[in-house]
Amino acid sequence: MKATFGIKERLKSKKEIELLFSEGKSIAKYPIRLIYREATTEKNFTIQTAVSVSKRNFKKAPDRNRIKRLLRESYRKNKYLVSKNTTHHFTFMFLYTGNKMPDSIIVESKIKEILQKFISKEIEKQ
Repeated sequence: MKATFGIKERLKSKKEIELLFSEGKSIAKYPIRLIYREATTEKNFTIQTAVSVSKRNFKKAPDRNRIKRLLRESYRKNKYLVSKNTTHHFTFMFLYTGNKMPDSIIVESKIKEILQKFISKEIEKQ
């Protein structure tokens, strides 16, 4: 599996995002929260992902963009954890809930913890 995060893997559908927030489940490891939902339609990729940072906590767009880049990069490096352990299609939304600029090492470790927790929940469910 390639360690890329292509356009087809990105979650852009407003309808899917609304469903994600209304029906999705959540896993949190401060300062990151993962909201996930099993997708109803078959997609090219098993997981479609979006990232978000609150404007309330980070007023300046360059700060929000930097955090989103860190989240996407950490997910890109560790998405193999989920891809090799599930056959279902999911939609993910990573939210940064902290109010301080994160370090890339912290973000990557938290994303890895969240994905491992997600995998263990999915294995229990099956």
